[in-house]
Formats: sequence, C-alpha cells, structure tokens
Amino acid sequence: MATRTAASRREDARHAYDAFLKECPTSQLLARISDKWVGLIVSALGEAEDRSMRYSDLGRKIPGVSQKMLTQTLRSLERDGLVTRTVTPTVPVRVDYRLTDLGSSLGCLLSSVKLWAENHFDEVSAHRDGYDHAAATS
Repeated sequence: MATRTAASRREDARHAYDAFLKECPTSQLLARISDKWVGLIVSALGEAEDRSMRYSDLGRKIPGVSQKMLTQTLRSLERDGLVTRTVTPTVPVRVDYRLTDLGSSLGCLLSSVKLWAENHFDEVSAHRDGYDHAAATS
C-alpha cells in the first residue's frame, strides 16, 4: 500500500470540500454566510410577509446597517444566488429583494440562530458577567 504525503491528503480534502481547511471554497462560503449583516438580511427577507422587501424597508428593519454595507451585502447575496433583485421602473425606481429557494434554505438555519440568540441572551450575559467577575478578582 502506497503512503501519501500530507500535501496529497490536503489536496484530496480540498476536493472533498473540507471547511476546516482555510483554502477550501466552503470555508470561504462559511465565512460569508456567518457575517452579521448576511444573517440579519436573510432573516429579514425570510420573515417578510410577501417574502420580498424594498431596499429602504430592509434598511429600516436592520438598524445600524449603513447604506454601503446593505448594498455590498445584497450584491454579494445576489452574486451567490441567495437573493434576487427586481427593479420596477417607476418614479422613483422601486427595487425589491427576495430570497431564492437556495436563500430560503439558508434562511431557515439563520432564523433559527437568530431566535436562539434572542432566547438565550440573558443566560449568556449572566455567564459573561460571572466570568468577568471571576477574572477581575483573581
């Protein structure tokens, strides 16, 4: 049985999409979808009543996101096939965003993470306070 080099094993793993490897494309995708603004935008679109939202409505729904970050994030989501952008030629122009089927499948996961954070923040905060207090007194 032939032995394989570490480089050979890494190359094989890269082709098998191993997100633990920095150079793996899935690692890059994981970094993208774990971005704070991606999670909030995808969750907001998933919770929208008619499943689409105007750019200005997204900006209002997500306080703290700058126009630049909202635009950049929406463009990256559109590029990745997670969001569709529809322009309606009115005065002023109306731009709507909607999750694709692929984006909706991600939205279910990110909405669950958002809900977990909302439901468990008090518990996490108490642990933080205890940890900080113990670290300050030792």
